[in-house]
Amino acid sequence: MNDLALAYGLSFADLYEHNGLVRLDRAFVADLAAADAELHNRLMAGRRDPDGFGHEAESTLLVDLAPFVEDFLGRLFGISGEVRALEARHHELAPLYAVKRLFVQRRAAKGIGEAEAAALDGPALARALEPLIGAAPEDQVALWERRYAERVSKWLDDETVHAEPLEAARLYAAWATLSAQGRKKHRRGLLFKTPRRLDMQHLVPVETVERDGVAMLRLPEEEWRSRDGFALTDAGTDLAGALDQANYCIWCHNQGKDSCAKGLLDKKAGGFQKTVFGVTLAGCPLEEKISEMNLVNSRGFSLGALAIVAVDNPLCAATGHRICNDCMKACIYQRQEPVDIPQIETRTLKDVLGLPWGFEIYSLLTRWNPLDLRRPLPRPESGYKVLVVGLGPAGFTLAHHLMNDGHFVAAVDGLKIEPLPAELAGVAADGARVPFRPIRDVQQLAEGLDSRVMAGFGGVAEYGITVRWDKNFLKIIRLLVERRRQFAMYGGVRFGGTMTVEGAFALGFDHVALCAGAGRPTVIQIENALAPGVRQASDFLMALQLTGAAKTDSIANLTVRLPVVVIGGGLTAIDTATESLAYYPLQVEKFLARYETLAAERGEDKVREGWNVAERAVAAEFIEHARAIRSERARAKAEDRAPRLQKMIDAWGGVTIAYRRRLVDAPSYTLNHEEVAKAMEEGIRVAEELTPKKVEIDGLGQAKALRLSTKDGDEVVLPAKTILVAAEFIEHARAIRSERARAKAEGRAPRLQQ
Repeated sequence: MNDLALAYGLSFADLYEHNGLVRLDRAFVADLAAADAELHNRLMAGRRDPDGFGHEAESTLLVDLAPFVEDFLGRLFGISGEVRALEARHHELAPLYAVKRLFVQRRAAKGIGEAEAAALDGPALARALEPLIGAAPEDQVALWERRYAERVSKWLDDETVHAEPLEAARLYAAWATLSAQGRKKHRRGLLFKTPRRLDMQHLVPVETVERDGVAMLRLPEEEWRSRDGFALTDAGTDLAGALDQANYCIWCHNQGKDSCAKGLLDKKAGGFQKTVFGVTLAGCPLEEKISEMNLVNSRGFSLGALAIVAVDNPLCAATGHRICNDCMKACIYQRQEPVDIPQIETRTLKDVLGLPWGFEIYSLLTRWNPLDLRRPLPRPESGYKVLVVGLGPAGFTLAHHLMNDGHFVAAVDGLKIEPLPAELAGVAADGARVPFRPIRDVQQLAEGLDSRVMAGFGGVAEYGITVRWDKNFLKIIRLLVERRRQFAMYGGVRFGGTMTVEGAFALGFDHVALCAGAGRPTVIQIENALAPGVRQASDFLMALQLTGAAKTDSIANLTVRLPVVVIGGGLTAIDTATESLAYYPLQVEKFLARYETLAAERGEDKVREGWNVAERAVAAEFIEHARAIRSERARAKAEDRAPRLQKMIDAWGGVTIAYRRRLVDAPSYTLNHEEVAKAMEEGIRVAEELTPKKVEIDGLGQAKALRLSTKDGDEVVLPAKTILVAAEFIEHARAIRSERARAKAEGRAPRLQQ
């Protein structure tokens, strides 16, 4: 049932038609003129000459307009009350950040050392504050911090009267911020956390352990994080955490120092600065208005902040947390922890999506955005038809912008694309356009990542990115493009085979845009590189995700044996390591369950009679490990705790990344050390400065170990029944990154075809 009643005499269908969007824009402009004539005049001037308007003037205009956009959208969708409630949640948290900055950091934590703070009696100070603030139980630290901030904020209004409780609060803040005991107590809070100074050579706090005669790096076991299966592993921060980061930002766009967006300039040498690892600090590739987003967020306007994001990054559902971090690398804070911009961006999107009709609001802002001075509305139909080859991030992003420029887009992809319900996507089984219904609650689109069907849409975002990222965003992105009548999509089409360039032009296309992945895996030249047990990491990730092997009800054949060694140092190696570790217990438990079912029906001897020697060895291994995991699950349930699977897998050999250079030289570390830390939280080890020489095989011809040479020319042997090669595309990726940076500095398009 369609219960969406839009204001301004508009229908839901109008939001997907050019004429309807023109009427919508006129309604907004009229509302703005009635509410603030001066701001209306600035908007009209900006639209008339956006390039001559000036960066600072444009930023100020967008920040000033954001609250009006928020109010207008609330009225349009009839959710003004819900929008006000979301704003109120921001304002309720405001004292937390003001007290953190002005009281905790500038007064309590200044002029006192860690030793002096550790000597304070934190528990006694907490008891002294208890009559005024309440108790601070371990499981309610965040709530207590909010009460603390609210009280201190009021006491600061009259410090003379409240001198005594303020002094107790100051001493407690010093203890909580600087002492080891205090930091441990408030590790899940925000108020007493201060930015950590960066040591670029030690961004991940590893320890060294010896395993199989080789020194390896890992996180201490107390830092390990429980993971069981293929549900989403990182839900991201909540509103309080995002606003903490937004308030940590110094909002430097007015000074033109928003390097997160524009890059960190090297005033002496020209161009962009580089990190100590040689990574160019070019900032956001889209030059998203990050500082403006953070400022508007800090003032309580989530819809306004999302509208600012959507000016440069309308498909922000495909960016943000656990996806990109170029903005963080170029943050103005270079000697201390940067602002976690991806978390802010993704949380902003989630908060809007969480509103009634939140998906429709976000969808609308990708087509009509009054803050986009250059293209607030889609352009009229051009008559041009473009074929987009590949429906990964490049393909669906290009398709969106081509449609907003007035062109018709047909997109093809080599993967089979599963259809969505016609009432959601607006496309029937035969490809015909049909009416679709508005989505009131975005949760009706959500699926568990460990049970969702791989739909084929999204390219590498579907089969390459792991469950560290919520792939429900893929369905949101798909609906943004698929619902538009200027778009058609066809899966199972291999360009160069099913369709050729000549065939595309014969069909009437005016242009062909190649957005398909390219390149070939690097096959390392070592003895026995094709032995059973050795495979490419990309092949492993694709098989794991596209075949459904990671699902408990799948019968896909994907075998991983322990120990696992992953060769490489990029993010593909990191993802491969974590996913092989998570897959192993699921794999052996599936094997045991099916074995027991068949044995009960036919008898164990009958089940085993067709197995060869190698299969018997693998089966015995899997059954033993699966039964041990089953016992651990039973103990964990009886003790009301999570199963400790990582320690068991580690004892059976675990997963090691072998890299030819130091960890600090690895692309994963230099480009995104957070992913390295997250992987190590799952129990991954890293063996440095080892070059693969030979795959050792057992009497059955299967991999049993990997022989490697050290930097000194010595040889070591790592037990390895599974070897996954992730030494792919690194040189090409670095060259592409450098070309993008040069192009941005020179104000031109990257010359990637060359």
